[in-house]
Parts: sequence; C-alpha cells; structure tokens
Amino acid sequence: MTDARATASLTQHARLFEAGAHVVAAAFVGGAPMFALADGAVLIGEPEDHRRVVAHPDAVILTAISDGKMLLTGGDDGRVVAIQADGASREIADEKGRWIDALAMRGKAYAWSAGKQVRARDETGTVKTWSAPSTARGLAFQPKGYRLAATHYNGATLWFPKVEGMPQTLEWKGAHLDAAFSPDGRFLVTSMQENALHGWRLADSRNMRMTGYPAKTRSLSWSHDGQWLATSGADAAVVWPFKDKDGPMGKAPRECGVRQARVTRVAFHPKALVVAIGYADGVILLCRLADAAEIPVRDPGGGPVSALSWDATGARLLFGLETGAAGVLNLPA
Repeated sequence: MTDARATASLTQHARLFEAGAHVVAAAFVGGAPMFALADGAVLIGEPEDHRRVVAHPDAVILTAISDGKMLLTGGDDGRVVAIQADGASREIADEKGRWIDALAMRGKAYAWSAGKQVRARDETGTVKTWSAPSTARGLAFQPKGYRLAATHYNGATLWFPKVEGMPQTLEWKGAHLDAAFSPDGRFLVTSMQENALHGWRLADSRNMRMTGYPAKTRSLSWSHDGQWLATSGADAAVVWPFKDKDGPMGKAPRECGVRQARVTRVAFHPKALVVAIGYADGVILLCRLADAAEIPVRDPGGGPVSALSWDATGARLLFGLETGAAGVLNLPA
C-alpha cells in the first residue's frame, strides 16, 4: 500500500468511464473488472475496452455478488444468473418473476431468496428450500460448514440445508436487512431498518447492539484479519472492533474519513488495514486505520457511490455510482 504521507492524491491514477446505468455491484472476476448494472447488463473489461453482456433481458438487476471466480446476479425477472469472466453465463434459478431479494455464494454453493422463500443449492446441484417467517432480506454463508444465515423481521435464522430439523433462530425485535459473518465465524452482524446494526456472538447467542447511525447501514466490510468491521450510514466510515471475545461491546468504534457527506459504501483492503470509502456526493477516498491518513481517489460529483471492490492483491479498486459513472483505480507501485 502506498504511503499516504507521500501521496497527496490518487485521482490521476483512476481511469473513469460511463457504464451507462446505475452500478449495482462491481467485482474482479478472473482478474477482469465486471460491473453489474441496473438495466440488466454486465460490463466486462477495462474502461478503454469492455463489452456488454445482457444477463437479464428486459429486466433489472437488483443484487449481485462475486467470489472472484464468477459474478452472481439476481433480477426482478426472478432469475439468478452466473456470469464468467469470458462472458459465458448460465441460469442458476428461475423464480418465475418473483424478485430476487438476496444472494449468497461460497465455492460451488449458492443461495437466494424471493419473498419468504430461501433456497440453497449445494455443489451437486441439489436445491433445498426453507420458508422464512417474513421476507428474507439478507443471506450469508458461514465461513465453515454448509450453514446459511437469513435475515427477516425480528431476527435472523441459521439454517443447515442438509440437516433435517428446526433451524436456529436468533431473535431481536425489528426489521433486519443485510447479513455478514465475521471471517472466523464467531459473530453474525445484521443491518437494520432502524438505523442500527445488531450482532450475535454465536457461541452463546449473546446480543450486541451497535447504534447511533443517522441513516441505514447498507454496506458492511470486514478487515482481512477479521478484527474490524467497517460500515456505512454516517458522515464517516464507522469501524467497530471485533478482536476480543465480546466483540464491540463496551468499546467505542473508530471513525475514518469524516466529511459533510453520508458514507454509502465501504470496502476493506484485502491485505492492509486500509478502507475504501464512497460517499453520497461521489467522493471516494482511502483511509488508513492506524492513523486515519486519507488519500483522495475520486473528486465530488455524479451522485452516490453504489459499488466498491478490490482485487485479490489489493492493487486495483473498482467503483461505480448510481448515475452510471464508474472507474478503475490502479495503485502505483
């Protein structure tokens, strides 16, 4: 990672272009930049040389995720589609026009939700279904074992698709949205409709409240060592400590990149304690956790940042905005 004290700005290293539609998600797949767009298409390639693959004809991409090997998209047409770096695509599921609310993937296992229905597809292609008590808004696979977390009203449920019996319910009043396991699998954290985060220590189901946000937190990113969780929803990236057994309980979070604009996206560097932060006014900057040093990546303008994603080495950063502006940052050596 370049020393912030020696680099005043990285804006000159960012290659900008117009993606043509709201950027729902961005990811490096097989080393190639990919942008999932709200108009149903996926852009593959560099800013100067990219192609457009229509993954959801006459439909909107609502959600997309990637594991670095493929991009998984879910649309308002009810389809879940896997796209490779070469543009090849295949349909994973078709929910017949029911909106795909959430996606999760790990290896060759996939999960998706449409309303209350949560489906998990294992590496053999076997699909299991579980019905949530209300619309399942967020999904996440636990790092180890074939176990899925699904968020819903009044909590989250932990489900083993291959095991018969009742799933484990983690209760907390309110509407739970996104789900994120800590890298070591000790904690599950959810964002909430009530401008807060909630977490559980899975060993004993202890509740963890993380409040004080002025807006909803819809972007969560764990540090590579699993000791920090960066979040959006305030005028800075709020970073909670998770090193100790009690997680963030009794500890104050750190704030990175304080500005007079709401943070909309966060993405921790894959190898360093540096977080990329995107704001509602289009600004993107990097902030080093150790000393809060900041490096600008993108100047204001163009609307809220809606996508941020590092490559596996941490040498490149993808970004996209709701207005269709996009770019690739190549960090100088």
